[in-house]
Amino acid sequence: MKNIALVVMDGIGIGNKDGGDMVWKASMPAFRKLLSECPHCQLKAHGTAVGLPGDDDMGNSEVGHNALGCGQIYSQGAKLVNESIENGSIYDSNAWKEIFANCIVSNSTLHFIGLLSDGNVHSNISHLFAMLKEAKESGIERCRIHILLDGRDVPAQSALEYVDRLEEQLAALNDDSFDGQIASGGGRMCITMDRYQADWEMVRKGWDVHVRGLGRRFASVRDAIETYRREGCTSDQYLPPFIIAENSVPVGKILDGDSVILFNFRGDRAIELSMAFELEDFPYFEREGRPEVVFAGMLQYDGDMKIPERFLVEPPQIKHTLTEVLAEHEMMEYAVSETQKYGHVTYFWNGNRSGKVSEEYEEYCEIPSDKVPFDQRPWMKAGEIADAFIAAIESGKYRFMRCNFANGDMVGHTGNLFAAQIAVECVDLQLGRILEACERTDTALLVTADHGNADKMLDQTKDGEETIRTAHSLNPVPFVLFVPGKNIVLKEGSFGLANVAPTILDLFGIRAPEGWKESVIESIQP
Repeated sequence: MKNIALVVMDGIGIGNKDGGDMVWKASMPAFRKLLSECPHCQLKAHGTAVGLPGDDDMGNSEVGHNALGCGQIYSQGAKLVNESIENGSIYDSNAWKEIFANCIVSNSTLHFIGLLSDGNVHSNISHLFAMLKEAKESGIERCRIHILLDGRDVPAQSALEYVDRLEEQLAALNDDSFDGQIASGGGRMCITMDRYQADWEMVRKGWDVHVRGLGRRFASVRDAIETYRREGCTSDQYLPPFIIAENSVPVGKILDGDSVILFNFRGDRAIELSMAFELEDFPYFEREGRPEVVFAGMLQYDGDMKIPERFLVEPPQIKHTLTEVLAEHEMMEYAVSETQKYGHVTYFWNGNRSGKVSEEYEEYCEIPSDKVPFDQRPWMKAGEIADAFIAAIESGKYRFMRCNFANGDMVGHTGNLFAAQIAVECVDLQLGRILEACERTDTALLVTADHGNADKMLDQTKDGEETIRTAHSLNPVPFVLFVPGKNIVLKEGSFGLANVAPTILDLFGIRAPEGWKESVIESIQP
């Protein structure tokens, strides 16, 4: 095949054709035309297929693009940390030893910051519990926890369940030798967890709350959450920041000599806070009274920038990516997305490398995302992405091109069903334009997704009540192959996202590296 274009419809999986399946409800003539006329199959995009511990673990865009871009399965995120805690290597890391020594010698506080959730996408509450227990057993006397509330990878109003579990754990640990308390918090989409430098104001708010102890004060976390809900905030991910105070004094400001662990394992929404703690030259906001601390991340979130310098668990060392193989064959590549998913078609696709594998054979294009709620503008930047992608296809310059449409995922996370349907339809409108460009230029078009989301937006409670779902789904995703001039027969069997890269090499007539998954193609005939 001469040229191949890959479209990743982020968050658009194959649902159950029910009331919460906004992909099924959406008008998608271009996608349904491809399904009716082209060979296609379903791909597993969660759990063990993307390196996560089990098949109850939702996939996400990071591990999904890792698998799409490397044709292999690596232990990821929660699984990496689980293994490190189980074998004790996390506590043998230089970072943990340095934090322990600092707390003991300085008699200072160990702070934990992270997403209080068991969604296994950014963090897992069990990792925090394990480290709190180890901290006490090691002789650390004081811990403060700064919690980010989820409501996105878990039910929208589940925060108090996790708060109760944490407070029970602290009550069991606290005695004359150990003092652990929750110090501050807020919703993940309100403070701290920005990504791709889209909104540094979120990070500044988090800095003020976690570090400086500035914000609305409450006697307890429950009081804060229940107050904000009465005031109209219905989703945990958007809860405003809060400070826990005793006698009007914050219980856990971060001070000189303290230690800080950011216990999120996923990197995209952890890098910016890490930069705020570590970078001397930091132009993004004023860090008044920046404390001198020993800071560590659960993982190193950016291996090229070396952020953070200290980390508890070694990240997967992803080798032999698709980009490396294509560069070795001197084949030009092109990648485009808007800011919200730009790092996915670049950094994560290339095996967690922030720089290009090859300056000579790679070209990137970032379309700046709008800074508005996604359900208010569900079309996002789909049109501009398609414009750039079609120009790349028609240029004839690139052998392999990839783009990501963020709409299905980002709008799906808002819980707005009507907006999510529009988002999916916007993606299909642009997919139709791309298909026409591929037909004009005799370019192969492959269409898939990195995980589901908009395909499952309703859940049921234990009592059978229907509730809005804002998390990713466990549904499979489509993989459609439009290959002009060729008769493609697909293999029987079960496949995952890691089978996409070897299929691309198969179409190019290139042998996949040893250790890769197999192509889904059985035969290619004229």
